[in-house]
Amino acid sequence: MEDAMKVFREFFELPFEEKSHLYSEESNVKCRLYTSSFDYANEDIHYWRDCLKHNCAPLEDCIDSWPQNPPRYREVVAKYSTQVRELGLRLLDLICEGLELESGFFGNGYDENSFVSVNHYPPCPDPRLTLGLPKLCDPNVITLLLQDTIPGLQVCVDNKWLLVKPCPDAFVVNMGYQMQIISNGKLKSAEHRVVTNTQKARTTAAYFILPSKDCIIQPAKALVKMGDPPLYKQFQYAEFIETFKAHSTWEPAKVLELFENVQ
Repeated sequence: MEDAMKVFREFFELPFEEKSHLYSEESNVKCRLYTSSFDYANEDIHYWRDCLKHNCAPLEDCIDSWPQNPPRYREVVAKYSTQVRELGLRLLDLICEGLELESGFFGNGYDENSFVSVNHYPPCPDPRLTLGLPKLCDPNVITLLLQDTIPGLQVCVDNKWLLVKPCPDAFVVNMGYQMQIISNGKLKSAEHRVVTNTQKARTTAAYFILPSKDCIIQPAKALVKMGDPPLYKQFQYAEFIETFKAHSTWEPAKVLELFENVQ
């Protein structure tokens, strides 16, 4: 974890000329560097973040697209992403047990893919005018977030924004929308956002575990019983992601409403 955070920081400290070839506004690129603000002049709230995003599994299919600078990036991040994926799959097994689902339930296409989003939030002259990330819920199954020591992540509880203080040598684990749907609402995807500060840069690495695009998502049949009907429709994960992207400016809860099972 320490090596990974160090190499992530080193990447963002590189001169722009050494990483500009990775810059892209196309979301389907295997490895890309981008900024959250594409229309700065017309934004109501300015998003203050640079991001490096790339696929992590299968490792042999994607590692060649990763940055070659810093020189240890591929070596360190390959080891990190492999071990974080193992941790994530172990957590899914424990969640499966806690929900009383059959053993290996999440291995049926729900955990097939993964990627890392390394977020860099530079010091901001006026944090009142910016957010690192807007209010959102993760669209995947489960997220493991590695934070540095600088606070910035907030979670919405009872309509109040509470700071998630960084905890050394620990991950923040967040349920995604797909987990909320699969669990038939028993596990909730938390609304969260990121705030900026004037003093120090902040770096985080979010590891996302997500289904294959053609995976069928629906409430687990074992959790749908008499008097406890399915809260959500059946759909392909690809359909959900297209809807999620198309309505990214909506309130997070409104996106999920499109997939509710209206009786």
